[in-house]
Amino acid sequence: MSDKPLVQQALASELAELLLTSTSTEASLAFLSGFWEATVREWNGIDRLRMDKYYMLIRRFTNASFRLLIRAKWDSETVDAYNGILTRKGGPLCPDDIRVPASLSYHLSDIYLEELDKAMVNSPIPDPQPAPLCTLLSPFFILAARTPSNITYQRIQSALIDPLFAALKPVRVESESEDTSRRKRQRLEEPDYSNLILKDEYENLVIETEAKVLRRDSELVGRGSFVPLSAIRATFSEWEAPLAALQALVDKLQAEQHWPPGTLIDMLMNKARTGVHRISDIISRLSEAVQRVWRTQLIAFLVHGTLSPTDPFVSDKYVLLDGAIPRCVSAQSRESIVYVGRAIGTVKAAKWQKQLPRSLAMEHTKMLERVLPQDQHAFDHIIADIRTNVSEWLWLNVLTRKDVEDAVDSLANYFLLRNGEFGLAVIREIERLKISRLTARAGPSTMIREQDLHLALLRSSLGTTAQHDPSLSHLHFLMPSGPLRPLLPSLASTAGKNVSASGQEQTTFDDLLLGTPLILTYTVTWPLDLFLQPSDLHIYAALFAYLSSIRKTHTRIHACWTSLSNAQRARRRWTGLGEGGTAEDLEVRQALLRCGWGVVREMNWFLETLLEYVMTDVVDAEFRRLKVQLGQSGSNKDTAGAGGSGVTPSQSTSSQVARGVTPSHSVGSQVGRGGLPASASASGSTYLDFTTLRNIHSTYLERLLVGSLVANSELTCIIRPILEVCERFVAQVERWGGDVLPALLFEGSIGADDSTVGGMVRERWAVVAEINDTLHSLLESFYEQLSTSTSKQPFNVTGDASKSILMNKSVANTTGFHTTFVRPRAGRGNADGDGDVRRHVERLLLRLDFNGGFSGPRIRQRTAANDAEDILKQGGLA
Repeated sequence: MSDKPLVQQALASELAELLLTSTSTEASLAFLSGFWEATVREWNGIDRLRMDKYYMLIRRFTNASFRLLIRAKWDSETVDAYNGILTRKGGPLCPDDIRVPASLSYHLSDIYLEELDKAMVNSPIPDPQPAPLCTLLSPFFILAARTPSNITYQRIQSALIDPLFAALKPVRVESESEDTSRRKRQRLEEPDYSNLILKDEYENLVIETEAKVLRRDSELVGRGSFVPLSAIRATFSEWEAPLAALQALVDKLQAEQHWPPGTLIDMLMNKARTGVHRISDIISRLSEAVQRVWRTQLIAFLVHGTLSPTDPFVSDKYVLLDGAIPRCVSAQSRESIVYVGRAIGTVKAAKWQKQLPRSLAMEHTKMLERVLPQDQHAFDHIIADIRTNVSEWLWLNVLTRKDVEDAVDSLANYFLLRNGEFGLAVIREIERLKISRLTARAGPSTMIREQDLHLALLRSSLGTTAQHDPSLSHLHFLMPSGPLRPLLPSLASTAGKNVSASGQEQTTFDDLLLGTPLILTYTVTWPLDLFLQPSDLHIYAALFAYLSSIRKTHTRIHACWTSLSNAQRARRRWTGLGEGGTAEDLEVRQALLRCGWGVVREMNWFLETLLEYVMTDVVDAEFRRLKVQLGQSGSNKDTAGAGGSGVTPSQSTSSQVARGVTPSHSVGSQVGRGGLPASASASGSTYLDFTTLRNIHSTYLERLLVGSLVANSELTCIIRPILEVCERFVAQVERWGGDVLPALLFEGSIGADDSTVGGMVRERWAVVAEINDTLHSLLESFYEQLSTSTSKQPFNVTGDASKSILMNKSVANTTGFHTTFVRPRAGRGNADGDGDVRRHVERLLLRLDFNGGFSGPRIRQRTAANDAEDILKQGGLA
């Protein structure tokens, strides 16, 4: 070709006009196919100094191609054949052929709409039909969705989509100075493609009406060759309501400076819900067009982890932005979108040794191209499937089994108090912190802050096995109510509370350890956050509050027992075998002491029984069961992580398939959706998929909640008052100097009011008797409610699971799988698991009723005369 610009342009135009020389459309398309095939093949060998002339040649062929399609009246088969030439393997817009230069797609994106606009203006036929924009632009949408290059996606966005939306803006009246300056910079501004948008049904109606007037059609033209205005208005009457609706829509769009994509889609969908069919149809098409553009950004985010520079879905820290997603998308799908996009984006940003397979990315793209957000059920199903596939791939390649096992061990040791020495040390350090703040002088030093609790955690680890545990740094105490000035334990009575009634709200225990809500949190980092969700950590925190409250109360009762024993030894040095005093009050002092010992004995017995049941029959048993399940599912587990040694043949096959490599030795094997092994669940002894892993852990948390009685609101609303009564009794003994009996020198034997018992003894007797009655009433209510709960079918939680905060949080614990705590009882494994929990509770009932004290007949009404005798009998001391 010549180096003269005019000669080059003439030659390029002549070559492009060959497309229109032939009268056969098939022959023209074959010539066009050969042109693109030769261009793609020889593009990398073109000298960069002569690249501009070939860019001009591509521009001429693009314009001629559009004129060829206009001549064919936009025949659907011809347009599809033209798109097939562009997107087939070896075509300039093929997303899967790495041999296609990226510069070709960039150049086509820049000139496509401009040449289409020119072809519509200089049409080879009069009155051309409107261009099918969605069909013509579909190759670019497919390329933007499937390309691994962020630059290509942004180029298509800026060169195609943004100019189309800019052309929809209403024309603003400009002054003469503005018009002059606009003409000067016209070549620097974005082009106007209004010719592609205005050719629609209304313009066709206008042209048709004008043709009728010119033909003097009797429907419009009268005898005197005049056109009645009423006839024109009747012709266009069907457009009055649509045009008014469109004008209102434009006014509303102009009223806001910025419309987030989700808010815009919601507004269009709401306006489309009208009884006027034409308005509904027009706005529905607008809504679908906007949803397709939004879907393009969604595909880029979910498939490639790419954030659009314009109206991204999430922030830099992958926090969902307001208005980014339409309201028709469910909360579960929103969470899944952030989960998948963050996972893919993080893997790419970290330049992980293994990236998401191309075959899996293409399949996800095809799945998303089939649905729009307005089809909520289908859209949620697609998003759930994509999350499942991505989770499986992450489990095989990113999140190792060792990470999961270490996390499960740490959570069990610190949240479930399986590390007993550390748990006791934490309770002692918090008690010591409270005492130090109570005895300090007034000032800032009397407040307990989160950093003080963090230091208490570190001090608790000294001398224990947790001292050198790196996971200890992930633990932090959170005080939702802020800093606190500690108070002494309350001595208020709880006898007036109706503990037998079912609680309308979930009973919490997070304020029993410190006196204010205190939550133990665990910092989860990548990639462990793919496995542990916030709802899981909420459950662990609730279990820690429950177990630590029981352990702390049990420790306080032990301290009270020690205090009573020391006080009695000190008193017996002077009184011998009796309790001292005169003959008148000796019997009363003995009864008071025996009643106090009976109360502390029953408190200690109940707490030991409950704590032994929870820690041994529930926590330890379920933890061992979880470890066995993990071990059986991965007996030959990959301890070295992704890409390490020690992988079983089945795991190797699964990893190869997930990477897009089909193993040659797996004859007759089937590959499931997303490139994952279809028989993974069948080979449970060697392969643990991510879905099974999450279900195992969800079942583990469910059984912990049900077995420890936390999920039963009727029982927890009784357990908490029992703990409060125990704390109140210990506080009373501490106020009395560590003994239920007053010292003999504190008060005389005979009171001044001629009574036979001193006032202090009589006062303490009333307090201890009231605590004893309250405790027995609570224990009886607990036994009755526990016995009733075992008769429920199935034995799990309360009758209305929606009342349980923990259960609601746990429902969100699943990863796109519709699982709940009430699982189907079709399999034997579910029945066996439910039977295990039921047997554990029945053992607890037997331990509580070892002497028939609860199940035997009892006399509810007691007289004041035999009150003391009944107390001694109930305490087993008479």
